[in-house]
Amino acid sequence: MNPEFSRLLDVRQVEGKHVSLTPNEAERAALAARFGLVRIDTLSAELDLTTKDRADGFQVEARGTLKAEIVQPCAVSAEDIPVSIDEPVYVRFVPQSTAYAPDEEIELTADELDEIEYEGTHFDLGEAVAQSLALAIDPFLTGPDAEAARKAAGIGAPEDQGPFAALKGLKLGKD
Repeated sequence: MNPEFSRLLDVRQVEGKHVSLTPNEAERAALAARFGLVRIDTLSAELDLTTKDRADGFQVEARGTLKAEIVQPCAVSAEDIPVSIDEPVYVRFVPQSTAYAPDEEIELTADELDEIEYEGTHFDLGEAVAQSLALAIDPFLTGPDAEAARKAAGIGAPEDQGPFAALKGLKLGKD
């Protein structure tokens, strides 16, 4: 897979750098298609990079913010909903590990959850920003017309569904 918003950086040349990333119109359109959005009007990331020398290569930490103006469909009515995103970003790029087999189950610590492995001397900061955007998108976003769309389709409200829906009408007596 070729990332829609690829920005390869050399791990040996990023120490102390500040990086501003902004995809062009075609890249934003491709990301919108990938994430099921109507469109991405703006997307930018401001990141500070630091490195640590390890026995197996360089570890790069990217810290900063991601800002975006997107339009996504309501999960119920499919109406267009504008959304502003302003999220902190923290990602670590680490040399690809060869300590485990591809199908082997591994356990991750909390510190390892924001790690992205890279091969050779380059890592893709653009793809990391794209993945951070994907995590910031609310997959169940509903708009003001969602309730009307539910009723028109004969679907009850979420609280009227599920195993405890029958208990909703019960009243507790006070003694």
